[in-house]
Amino acid sequence: MRSRRLLTVTTALVAVLGFTACGATANKSDSATQDSGKPATGLRLMVPNTAGGGYDTTARTAAKAMEDAKIATGVQVFNLPGAGGTVGLQRIVNEKGNGKLAMQMGLGVVGATYTSKSKATLTQTTPIAKMIEEAGAIVVPKNSPYRTIQDLVTAWKANPKGLAVGGGSSPGGPDHLLPMQLAQAVGINPKDVNFVSYDGGGELLPALLGSKIAFGTSGFGEFLDQVESGQVRVLAVSSEQPIEALKDVPTLKGSGIDLVFTNWRGIVAPPGISDADKKVWIDALTKMHDSAEWKAELQKHGWTDAFVTGDEFGKFLTDQDKAVADILTKLGLAA
Repeated sequence: MRSRRLLTVTTALVAVLGFTACGATANKSDSATQDSGKPATGLRLMVPNTAGGGYDTTARTAAKAMEDAKIATGVQVFNLPGAGGTVGLQRIVNEKGNGKLAMQMGLGVVGATYTSKSKATLTQTTPIAKMIEEAGAIVVPKNSPYRTIQDLVTAWKANPKGLAVGGGSSPGGPDHLLPMQLAQAVGINPKDVNFVSYDGGGELLPALLGSKIAFGTSGFGEFLDQVESGQVRVLAVSSEQPIEALKDVPTLKGSGIDLVFTNWRGIVAPPGISDADKKVWIDALTKMHDSAEWKAELQKHGWTDAFVTGDEFGKFLTDQDKAVADILTKLGLAA
């Protein structure tokens, strides 16, 4: 159901627009020890964009939940930003056989493989788990003249090229698809949208706070701290129903705009890892998913549980890759 929703989003948009690194294989005795029921050790989770963004928040939250629930110990999260996530993707592909390493990723990386003309592809990786879905948000800085989504849409329709919209993903990613879909829904030609791409929410937020863009589109969870401190305002969210964490914020649909849009995030590992190492990752994440610690984080961040693993996630990735390739080809952004 969820994948069909995203396919519907991308299909509608199509209709409108007519370092090289050496890998190291994990020690097999480690896997045997971890399979014995002891906490997993030595796991490293790469975030392929800057600190502070949605991938970063998800990865660090997952690592902490695994630590707190004693599912894994010493989980290292590190950032390797660049080219919409494809620098990190190339690293993962180069680390063939390294069962200790995995990468946090999502829809944005799917699109970036095409727009960045990446030699590395997600089909080369080992699918581990799809974790969450998250609604998008339309966000403005506190000093913005736009107090409601209707205020923003009125100004945007009057001057679509003059109002820059920023997103923390490359073209083809969720922060790009959302404003394109929003433009279509309110009667703006998506080709007239002045979209500015940032490498993750960590770069998008300063641009928003510095009024370098008129508004931003990204996962709403990336802005919760700034909303609470009064630095930014969320004008609307793209979910079907209002978000518990943003009780006073209307949905686009509830504001008279016929659009529902969700993003997703998951984890992939290098190619060629052993079945035992793959099992360590899937078992650890499955235990995390079932833990009280993770359930509390889902509620705290307003994330929707979308957990699937292994081959099921692999099929989902294949479907997403095709859908995004189709839309970017129509846009002239993919060969």
